[in-house]
Amino acid sequence: MIALAASGVEEGIWLRAERQTIGRGRLGRSWVSPPGNLYASTLVRVRPSDPPAATLALVAAVALEETVSAYVPGMALLKWPNDLLIDGAKLSGILLERAGESVVIGIGVNLAHHPTDTDRRATSLAAYNVAIAAEDFVETLVEAFARWVDCWRGQGVDVIRRRWVANAHPAGTPLNVRLPEGPTVDGLFDGLDPDGALILRLADGTRRVIHAGDVFLL
Repeated sequence: MIALAASGVEEGIWLRAERQTIGRGRLGRSWVSPPGNLYASTLVRVRPSDPPAATLALVAAVALEETVSAYVPGMALLKWPNDLLIDGAKLSGILLERAGESVVIGIGVNLAHHPTDTDRRATSLAAYNVAIAAEDFVETLVEAFARWVDCWRGQGVDVIRRRWVANAHPAGTPLNVRLPEGPTVDGLFDGLDPDGALILRLADGTRRVIHAGDVFLL
């Protein structure tokens, strides 16, 4: 998709792979990619009038949550920065990469399979007796993503942020955050700031804004 972005392909194109041999998650982690799951990517051409490009992570997240919830209503929860959980186990992930004036959004969803040997619990829709083909799931996702991109452009980030918070684990949820520079921070989830960064309420009552890190539910 990055090569297509450089070639000038129009916004709105989606690519879907049946499987990946070198799938990647955040921070260069490998992504297990057996056939039957969703591996898809799209791109957004960032316009001068658009909100900050990084907030497309929120757009992708709310579109994905809406799509998953069509199959398992009331079960999926968003976790910052880019995960969707069911019963605390990871169902899917989102990866954003900048490519010139475009942002490439990669989305992986465990539809039929999920790994069992990772440091974080994972799950799949199949584990909840949902049988959905990737080509059918992505049709619903494409439509939802297009609507939320239009909302992001037309109404701004705050509408997206409020939708994200409404479908995340509740305020006060204990979190552990592993920061990129090494240390970890414990605190309580206190929403997102206007740019989509995580707000963590610390033990002394102060609020810390987290712009990058790995987040674990406690």
